Amino acid sequence: MSTPSSPEEESQSRSIAAVERAMDVLLHFGRADQPDLGVTEIATALGLTKAAVHRILTALRSRELITVDPATRRYALGPAAVALGRAYLARTDVRMMTAPELRRLSERHHETATLSLRRGDSRLYVDQVVPDQELRLEVSLGIPFPLHAGASSKAFLAFLPDFEVEAYFEGHPLQAVTDRTIVDPAGLRTDLAEIRKRGYATSHGERQAGTASIAAPIFDHDARVVAVISLAGPELRFTPESGPAVTDLLAAAGRISAQLGHRPRSLAAAVVREARDIRVTTGGRLPG
Repeated sequence: MSTPSSPEEESQSRSIAAVERAMDVLLHFGRADQPDLGVTEIATALGLTKAAVHRILTALRSRELITVDPATRRYALGPAAVALGRAYLARTDVRMMTAPELRRLSERHHETATLSLRRGDSRLYVDQVVPDQELRLEVSLGIPFPLHAGASSKAFLAFLPDFEVEAYFEGHPLQAVTDRTIVDPAGLRTDLAEIRKRGYATSHGERQAGTASIAAPIFDHDARVVAVISLAGPELRFTPESGPAVTDLLAAAGRISAQLGHRPRSLAAAVVREARDIRVTTGGRLPG
């Protein structure tokens, strides 16, 4: 036979439940596909009454976690919520965040897993997990490589805004790093288009002879590439196009991107973002 709850315990339980509902509403804005929401949409999605949602939104507005458009009566995340997100991102160490994923990839596939960051018009390895194999690949950390040579480099280049890709082509001759480096501009453009379509890049000896690799981009909350992870090994043993390697690498990149606030966007949203990037480079005017 259970002991009846005291009035204090019942009050505390109701308070906790109210906080949980408020957090559910706030988190729903972060998961929603559209930037603003109506009371009815929120109530339906979370199984709450419209009156309860309205009370929660009023409380969140008082702390600037939510804002409302007086004309449409639709709600959006407020400046306090944005500040929380920025504080989280400012304290985020991509290398630390990526380390467990690199270990899992290396252990599962018995090959070298790497993390690369971009530095201007080059990229460099900043971390790696090497398998316990007699024949294995090890990369040099901190050495810059061009953005057109190798899977990790091409994974950066392929997902840059078009104007940055064009600037790279105009400012950098496509010099060969090995005899397999793609140095034909048309051929590289075709390869970059395929990488964007499938979501990952591959290489067979394009940066280092005798090696093969597969690389996937990590996106932040603005859908910009902030890092690239890869799997690489001796070409005679490692087949980067194999199903398990592709699946596991893309899943790992997706989990890391999600921690950085990235949500896959629709094609329409991507077009809007590209148009915004063009306006930045043309002083607010669309070319035409």
